[in-house]
This record gives sequence, structure tokens and C-alpha cells, in this order.
Amino acid sequence: MFVLHAAWDGGRLVLWAEETGGAEPVTSRARIRPHPFAAPANALAAALPGWGDTAAEAAGKSVAGEVVLLLPGSASSPLPSPETGLLVVARRPGIRPWRVPALLVDAGAAMRLLTTLGEAAHPPVESPEPDDRPADLLAGPSLRYLALVAAHARELVRRGRVLPQLVTEDGGYAARWRPVLTGPHADRFRELAAAMPPVCRAVEEERPSAHVLIEALAGLTDAAVRQALPERLLGGHRPGRRAPLADRWTVALTGDTADLPGARREEAEALARPLQDWFRAAHQLDGPVRVCFRLVEPEPEPEPEPGGGWRVEFALQSAEDPSLYLPASLVWAGETMPGLPGRPDETLLAGLGRAARLYPRIDDALREARPAHIDLDVEGAFHFLRHAAPLLQAAGFGVQLPAWAGRARLGLKLTARSPSGPGSTVGQGFGLEQLVDFRAELAVGDETISEAELAELARLKVPLVRLRGQWVELDARQLGAALKAVERRGSGQMTVGEVVREVVHGGDDDLPLVGVDADGLLGDLLSGEADHRLEPVATPAAFHGTLRPYQERGLAWLTFMSQIGLGGILADDMGLGKTLMALSLLLREREQEGRAGATLLVCPMSLLSNWQKEAARFAPSLEVYLHHGSGRPRGAELAERVATADIVLTTYGTALRDRDVLAGFSWVRVVCDEAQAVKNSAARQAQAVRSLPARTRLALTGTPVENHLAELWSIMEFCNPGLLGPARAFRDRYQEPIERHGDEAATAALKRATGPFVLRRLKTDKTIISDLPDKMEMKVWCTLTPEQASLYQAVVEDMMGRIAGSEGIERRGNVLAAMTRLKQVCNHPAHLLKDGSRLAGRSGKLARLEELAEEIVSEGDKALVFTQYAEFGSLLQPYLAARLDRPVLWLHGGLPKKTRDALVERFQTDDEPMIFLLSLKAAGTGLNLTAANHVVHVDRWWNPAVENQATDRAFRIGQTRNVQVRKFICVGTLEERIDEMIERKQALAESVVGTGEDWIAGLSTAELRELFRLSPEAVS
Repeated sequence: MFVLHAAWDGGRLVLWAEETGGAEPVTSRARIRPHPFAAPANALAAALPGWGDTAAEAAGKSVAGEVVLLLPGSASSPLPSPETGLLVVARRPGIRPWRVPALLVDAGAAMRLLTTLGEAAHPPVESPEPDDRPADLLAGPSLRYLALVAAHARELVRRGRVLPQLVTEDGGYAARWRPVLTGPHADRFRELAAAMPPVCRAVEEERPSAHVLIEALAGLTDAAVRQALPERLLGGHRPGRRAPLADRWTVALTGDTADLPGARREEAEALARPLQDWFRAAHQLDGPVRVCFRLVEPEPEPEPEPGGGWRVEFALQSAEDPSLYLPASLVWAGETMPGLPGRPDETLLAGLGRAARLYPRIDDALREARPAHIDLDVEGAFHFLRHAAPLLQAAGFGVQLPAWAGRARLGLKLTARSPSGPGSTVGQGFGLEQLVDFRAELAVGDETISEAELAELARLKVPLVRLRGQWVELDARQLGAALKAVERRGSGQMTVGEVVREVVHGGDDDLPLVGVDADGLLGDLLSGEADHRLEPVATPAAFHGTLRPYQERGLAWLTFMSQIGLGGILADDMGLGKTLMALSLLLREREQEGRAGATLLVCPMSLLSNWQKEAARFAPSLEVYLHHGSGRPRGAELAERVATADIVLTTYGTALRDRDVLAGFSWVRVVCDEAQAVKNSAARQAQAVRSLPARTRLALTGTPVENHLAELWSIMEFCNPGLLGPARAFRDRYQEPIERHGDEAATAALKRATGPFVLRRLKTDKTIISDLPDKMEMKVWCTLTPEQASLYQAVVEDMMGRIAGSEGIERRGNVLAAMTRLKQVCNHPAHLLKDGSRLAGRSGKLARLEELAEEIVSEGDKALVFTQYAEFGSLLQPYLAARLDRPVLWLHGGLPKKTRDALVERFQTDDEPMIFLLSLKAAGTGLNLTAANHVVHVDRWWNPAVENQATDRAFRIGQTRNVQVRKFICVGTLEERIDEMIERKQALAESVVGTGEDWIAGLSTAELRELFRLSPEAVS
């Protein structure tokens, strides 16, 4: 298999690949040695066409060559990328040059290839195969990143954020399009630059990411414009070399050839100069103060003149703090605000002059000596809303609109009534093919509009109307769509499945779906509260135990979804018993239908034993077959096992390896436990699980969205393939408006679209579970010993010197290394020094842990102690065991499954007080450790979601005592300052820190010095 990587250099895409099969050590004595894992350029060119026609075109138009890449590794070998699965150990890794065979692809073919890659990462849902990429090609992070850059280039072109230029290239001149990056587009540029994988800029020399990104954006933007615009020839023919340069330049902007051979220097400079001035003027808005435009609606009383009373007010506004706002009338009165330039009146006039190019009505105001506003009629106000305001905002000007703008719009409301009435039940044959009576109506918010009112609005042809107390935008296109919708849909009958798809798709851009009113089981489903509306299903007779009331409601929901043929996401909080509800569903189906076939359950390896034990304890009548391990059966033997099993347990890794084998069975149901494992739709294991045929599907996860809404799309794509549409449409409709703009309408639409298929209950909700004990979280402040403080300061001085003298990937590595070393110092000097020295009396954190552990075991309790460092846990285990004279168990990733299970069993069943040391990565999910009522996080992962998952090993159903959670923090160190940063950004904590600690590497040197600084109060 090839892992594809990409860089951008010299205006071209540089494609290269690693072979996952590995290679022999390089014996070359050259100063720059060949990369041992790199695939030959001809092999890569032969493999690319498997990605489709555009990839074949890129391969055909590419030039095979060789580049020198700066990559991390040792003197003998570069470090392979994690995607290869290869393991190469480098004791002292550094950045070294390696010769790599590559394909050099011009910007046009690169744009088409990267566009295809972006689509392939989210495959068309109507395709029977979830991913048409060949199994022997895998896009690495750098290639996926450049696909995002290509998407941004297309977005810039779509929004008109480009300007034509005449540039020098290869000693001559060329006609090129260049991106205009102001306002939010400048912010997006900075985000992309910060996120650039180092390999993208590692050709020959390590260049700043901003330089590489502007070069890549320039080439891809130019290619995107040429693909969007047809070639237009002046006078029906291409001007010859003697034609005026301006004519040749105009044609070259849309043709395949940008070069302008034979252009004379004087003529080229005369044409280029005003174009460059135009380009510079477009970027002059990125200053500390900007001109702002505020649309003011007419006062409802007294009544304004018909169609009048609207006004656009001018102001100066701080670009950094939009709340600092000075109206133009106050500017002319001589008032000021912080950050204003010496002559604010000149700044206002200059900004208005530039804005007039985008909104010519400003010219009328500029005829006055002191322009402060523009008076508008209703048509003018609507034009400002729909056309001028987006242009001004995209150009970097401030824009303030009324709260209703873009929200109070005409929409479609569906009413559906079941012929059997609201008392219908599942037993009466409710399914996706059942017919229901429906009626389509038009609405604004909660208000319904009659056909007569709509006809009157259409007759008036007024784009902004006050309807029942609120202003509503009504353009001709939307009114036309509304009239057609009423005429086409009106009333009649449609199937339940059609209603569901109508709700999920949410109407269209001109006429969005704003409400649904349904009765009976359809109403239960679409409400997103089906578990409350459905009659609870009693605990199955074969279930050894009793389900709680909320679990019986959950079982009713699972049964309902399964019977109508829809997949669902059981997203209950961790510890609420998702496993028990899933087992109860299988038992109930067996009671009702007899044995209809096997359910395939895919989970992480750490949960295999949990499923086996839970099934044996609560559903012993179910036949469970474990398909895992090197000795697992194949062929006829496997078919026989599956034929007699109720549940086939396997892991995500095994499902990937045995994809073709498992796809040969017709599963009654495929269940994904810890379904966040399929949150990346492009990951091979997600593709493998999605490809397995099943009558219905179920996802179990306590975190359906960890970082991005794309994860929800991926899990929904597993449960109900195609229901949410292609990933690109999902991004455009929901993800970008919600994540980037906080769009409330898009949020409500997404909740309406996905609510029927997601059941989410929280254990902190007393209406769900009232007998779960409380969780008390507290921070434990520790001080450093003098030895720790001395080591800490030495590490800061050493590492800050290295960080200040490095750039790019080397700097990033130094930052992460500094952070690791400082955290090790905070734990214990022996953790940093690795010298096997004594532990007692040298660490404030260890002293506090020792005191706490003694107190816990003396009270007869048990505790979980999490550390993210396996080596530190190995130091703690014998030390604490000797000090406490009590069992101190130690679970880490290096233990075999049998040993892990034995440790968990002992901790849960042994009555003796004890401490359970756990590696955060190896034991942060999937374990039931309710014997503990204390949880200690010795060193922080700084990701609230990860820490909460670890805490929930103890705080879950089965816990009868209050759980005390302690998080150790060394005062006056980076541990305290990062904790403060998380507290300040609690609402964004998961997305900001969701990738672990890599985000810290992007801080400036000054910010890092402040972060790492040792305060006087740190030392005991």
C-alpha cells in the first residue's frame, strides 16, 4: 500500500509516497541519502489512475523528478509516517535531508486532483461502495490538508475574492489571478497557515508556512478561476504577439496559457502598475480601525412614509474589539475612542471612498461635507441586506444588521396525520411504507401564512414586509418557490419514509423547512423525544436483572427504530447502561420473532471481555461467538459459527482485516460500540464497517461529537447511509454555518434532521436517574521541592534557547519536548532524569499522592490513579505498594488481554482496600471500575473530554457511593496556567484542546516563556 504525501514548491504540487511494506536500510554514502521507504515515481504514477479520471490526468500531466525533503529521523533512516504502520526507532531524532522520487503536478491538474480527493474523503452516499479509492492508496495528512486549501481557493473564487494581475514568471510575463485575503478570509488564511503539516513546506529548505500557503493559494486560485470561466477570444480569434498587451492579457486570464511571450518591459510595467495599486488598495482595510455600516429599520410608530424610513448609518469601529463603535455623527462632532488615528475624519472618508466601489449609493452621501448616513426605501434596504452587506463584510468592512436579518424568512411547514390516529402502536404495523395524510403550509417563525396572504404578498412585490409584528425578507425567487411549493405539495398522501426524508433534507435554500407537526408514532419519531412518548417495553423474561425505567424507554426506542428499518445512535451518557439495553433488544427480538440471524458487534479490543461478561451475566441464553485472534476460523468453519450465533463479537482492527469475509454474511444488525471509532469517515476502519451489509444498524457512543460536526455525519452515515446526503452538502448546510458562524437556524435545522435518530440522556439529569450518587470534583494544588524548582528553571532556560533558535517542525518538536520535560519535573525529578534514584522526599506531588492514598485505604476505600506516562506509573507502583502495605495494581498498554482482565476482576471483586494505577491511554475508556469511589488525575491530559471519560470508569451505573475526583496541579507552573486557559475557554475547551497538546506548539516564543515561567509560590 502507498501512503501519499504532498508539498507545494515552485508553483507545483509535489506528490510522493511511502510504501508500507518497508525497505532495506540505505547503504548510500552520499551526503543526501535516498529515502528508504519512498515509492518510485513511476509506481506512484501507475497507482494514481485508480483514484479516478482526474488522478489519471494528474499522473499524465506530471513530471517525474526527485526532490530533497527535510524530514525527522536518525542518521540511518527517516521516521516513517504513522499511517504506514512501520516502526523505526530513533534515539536522537533530528531534521535531515532525504532524496525522494516525486511527481510534479502543475496547478491546473493539481486543482482537479485535490478537488477529487476532497470529494473522495466524503464519498457519494448513493454509491454502493462507500469509498471508491483503491485499497492500496491512502492519503496522508499533508495531501488532505492541501485538499482543504484547494477547497478554500474555490470558495474565494465563488465569492469573487480574486483580482487579475500581470506578474513576472521565468523571465517573462504572465496573466494571473490572485486571491484577496481580507476580513474573515484573512482569518481563515491564518488558521490554515497554523494548521499546515510541516512536510508541506519541507522541500529543499524549511520555509515559513505563510509563504508556502500564499504560493499554493495563488496557484490553486488561478487554476480555479480558469476552470470556472470559459475561454473568451477577442473578435473570435486569439490576438497575435503584435496586438496590444492589454488585449492579450485579457484573453490570457481565461485561457489555458497564461504566458505573454514577447511582451515589452515598458508596456508590461505600464499595465502592471495600476493592477498592483488595485491589489494593494483591496488589502488596505486590515487596520486597527475600520469603517462600519449599520442598517436601521423604520420605527413602527409613528408610521413612516410608505416604503421609506430605512437608513444605513456610518461609523468607525475597532477591528479588534467590535464593541468599540463611534458613529459618524460623533466623529464629526470631535469625539474619540481608544485606538483611533490622529485624524479619524480622514480615516472615515478614505474608508467610505473605498467602500463606494462595492456600494455605489455611498457616492450620494459623499457629496455632503460631513456624511453620516444614507436614507433608503424598502427596495434599497433589501438590496443592502442581500447584496451590499455581504460584499462589504467580505471586503473587511464592519456590518451591523437587525437581529431578524437572515432569520425571519418564509419557510415550509409540514403537517402529517396518521389514518389510524394518535393511538397507533408499533404492533399495528407502523413502517416506512405506511401512508399518512399531509399538508404543506407556509410559515414565518411560528406564524402560518394563508394562500390568500401569500397571493397578496406576491401581488405587492415588496421585498421587505412587516408581518405580524416582525420584518420578513421576501424576494421574488422565494415567493416563486413558495407558490410552487403550495401548488405542488398542497395536501395529499405520502409514505412515512418520504416524510422522514423531507424532514432530514430540510427543504431547499429558497424555501427551508421550518416546522413539522405529526401525530401518532410518526410524531413520536420526528419529535426527537420518542423515548418519552413511546410506551416503555418491559424487561425481557430472559434478561437476568431488571431494567430501570429510562432503560425500558430506551429499549422501546431501539425496538421501534429497528422495526421500522431505521438505524439509530444510542448516545446516552457513559455509565447509563447502553450495553444492557442492546442486549435486551436482542433478547426481546428473540422472544418476539425467534432466532432470525446474527448481530455483528464491533468494538475496541479493550471491550471484548466486557461484552462477553455482560452477555454471560445478563443474557446467558444468547449464543456469543468471539471472532478475534490469529487462530480465528475461516471458510466453512466460520460460516457454521456465525449460523449458530446470536452475537458475533469482533474488533475494529479485525473488521478491517476481515472486511471481505464479514461482508459475505447477511447480518441482522451491525452494532458499533464506542462508535467514535468511525467518526473519521475517511479512515479505513470506518469504510470497512460501513461496507458490511445489515438489515439495520446501531451506534453506541457517549460522545457522538467530540470535536467537529463531521463526526456526527460519519456516524450517521454508518447508521443510515445516504440519509444526511453527501458530506460536502452537510458541510455547506450545517457544519460551516454552525461551527464558523454560530448560525442558530442551521443549529435548529440540524437538530430537527438528526434528532429522530439520536437518543441522548445524561446521568446528571435527575429525571433520568435519581439514584446515581454525586460526583465532586476538586483541584489539588501541589508545590515543588527546591530540587524540582531548580530542575524546572533549568529546563525552561535550556528549552527556550532551543525554541528561539529553531523554526518549523524542529520548533514544534522542541515545544512539545519542553512541555513533556516540564510535566515530568512536576511529577518527580526521577521521572525526568530516568536515573533510578530514590523517590521519597523529592516531589511535592508524590508527597500529596502518598498522603491521599494512605487516607483512602485507611478508610477502607479504593481509588483509581491515572497518569499519562507509563514510565511514571512503573515508578509509582512498587513505591506506593511498599508504603501503603496494600495492593497497588498497575494497568498499562503493554499488558496482554488476559492479565488486564484479571486485574479488573480482582479490583472489582476483592474487598481489600487498594489503589489501581492506570495508564490514561490504555484504561481511559471501556472499563467498569465502580469499586472505586476516588479518582485521582496525577498529571493532566488537558482535554476535558478525555479526563471525563477516564473519571467515568468509576462514575457510572453500579456506583453506590459519591465519587471524589481530584486533579493534581503544581502551583506557579505551566500546569496552573494551562488549567486557567481551559477555564477561560470552557465553552471551546474540547475543540481547542481536542487534539491533545499540539495546540500549544503554535504559541509565540513570548507566550511560551510566559506559559513555562516558574512563579515564586511554586516552591514549598
